[in-house]
Amino acid sequence: MIFRSIRWRIAFPYVLLILLAMFGLSVYLSVWVQNDYLQSTRSRLAANGYLAGQAIETLLAQGGRLEALNDDLARRWAHGLGMRVTIIATDGRVLADSEKDSATMGNHLNRPEVQQALTTGAGTSSRFSLTMGYDMLYSAVSFRRGADSTETVGVVRLAVPLSDIDASVNRLRYTVVGIFLLTALCAIVLAFLIAGRTTHPVRQLTQVVERIAQGDLSARLLPTTRDEVGKLTVMFNWMAEELQEKISTLSSQRQRLAAILEHMADGIIITDQEGRVQLINRAAARLLGTTQNVAVGASFVQVARDHELVEAWRQCEQWDEEQVDTVELERRSLFVRIAVTPIHEADKRSCLVVLQDLTQLRHLETVRRDFISNISNELRTPLASLKALVDTLRDGALDDPPAAQRFLDRMETEIDAVTQIVDELLELSRLESGRVSFQMQPVAVPELVEPPVERLRPQAERAVLRLETEVVPDLPLAMADAERVRRVVSNLVHNAIKFTPAGGLVRVRAAFDAAENEIVISVADTGVGIPADDLPRIFERFYKADRARQRGSGTGLGLAIARHIVQAHGGRIWVDSIEGQGSTFYFSLPIAAK
Repeated sequence: MIFRSIRWRIAFPYVLLILLAMFGLSVYLSVWVQNDYLQSTRSRLAANGYLAGQAIETLLAQGGRLEALNDDLARRWAHGLGMRVTIIATDGRVLADSEKDSATMGNHLNRPEVQQALTTGAGTSSRFSLTMGYDMLYSAVSFRRGADSTETVGVVRLAVPLSDIDASVNRLRYTVVGIFLLTALCAIVLAFLIAGRTTHPVRQLTQVVERIAQGDLSARLLPTTRDEVGKLTVMFNWMAEELQEKISTLSSQRQRLAAILEHMADGIIITDQEGRVQLINRAAARLLGTTQNVAVGASFVQVARDHELVEAWRQCEQWDEEQVDTVELERRSLFVRIAVTPIHEADKRSCLVVLQDLTQLRHLETVRRDFISNISNELRTPLASLKALVDTLRDGALDDPPAAQRFLDRMETEIDAVTQIVDELLELSRLESGRVSFQMQPVAVPELVEPPVERLRPQAERAVLRLETEVVPDLPLAMADAERVRRVVSNLVHNAIKFTPAGGLVRVRAAFDAAENEIVISVADTGVGIPADDLPRIFERFYKADRARQRGSGTGLGLAIARHIVQAHGGRIWVDSIEGQGSTFYFSLPIAAK
């Protein structure tokens, strides 16, 4: 790989030659230094050994005995010489040693240096010491009983660890290696300077090409020579100008298209001829419950995960014709319209899939249909009663004053029912449009709960129900429109009484939710409960559960009005219910600032 660079092809031979020469010189110097140091150490050991031997001969000549040579004497000599000192008798007994107790040491007669000293007067060897546990260099010299005696009575042996020698040699080697590395570094720097100056124009051109490849289309190179490289630079700059202009035009168009796709409400998917997703916008990923990173590259079948969507896509692939269908995605509770259109690009074929979310439109249509049905049903009953009462009066009931009075009372009741529906519709309309002004002020929570509860207590007693109130002490003041909050409480308590059988319990409770920093008021009953399918729609206008319809009372607007009042206070309203076990309605109110 390195020889693909011109700079390396120039610098490498020069650097290699210098390195080989320096390496050979370094090896030669290292071996020479090691041998020279070993020879010097042997000479020093031998010289010190002769001195020690002469000192022992002098001691013996003055009447001393071999037994006077002890470990203390050996340690003193070793301290002065900086070496290990061992004195050995001719029979191999160790008389003294500077490192070990001589009494515990074995016979040394068979040591090579001892044998040479006894034979020739001096001997050296290097080997592993069983006594010391590491390699050592030994030098042994024989000594006589006196200078005039010819009888050899022992051997004095000096030793130094080979590790010390190696350490000294290594220090010299490090010096040689350091010089080698410094010289090699200088050679490399010089080689690269020469090669760099030669290849500098080519490298500049390469850098500019890399910047353009990375997206910097404004990168240019100023010609510095008039040779071939200079001409190449001029032509390259002209090519870069043309390329920048074309890429800028394409990039601008692509950004506009990408912005349109990302912010479209409709989902867009493009698949290739192998059925893999090449492009998917945010809306399509949301509708199909995936992400753009996961979907791109996956097959359309894996991304869609719906047999009707896949079938429409496959028919477009098979017949090469646009396919349109309306599909309900049950797993995501969505209703979408899919349009699959074939796209022909040269010799490739792909598909454009457009997904339109019709869920909200379908929901609005359902709400509109239910609203018309519910309001028609609510008005039909009182109007039919009024029609029957009028016909009865016209047929002769006017001539019977008591009967006419009863019919007029019934007519008044039905008219009041129609009036209540109209009033509640107007109130709900004003709440939804935001035209109602709320008189917000700090209010004690008992003032919001107790008045409506006491007003409905006679009704609870007539229904044989227990109506209890629990207000946690020391509650903070609520920021609320007192009259409208009382209406919410009255509505919830009235519903609880209406749907709780005799002997049941209705409990109204107010407490402080520290986690949400708000006051929560709840109305719980032991009544018939609400079916699970009805819970999501319980706060819609005119919506009644089946049990409520069977009872035939109420307009179905009370909970819708309560929801808007609570939301206008910045609170929440929700319900927990199990069919047959009762319901608990909750709503929250903000606390007043202190």
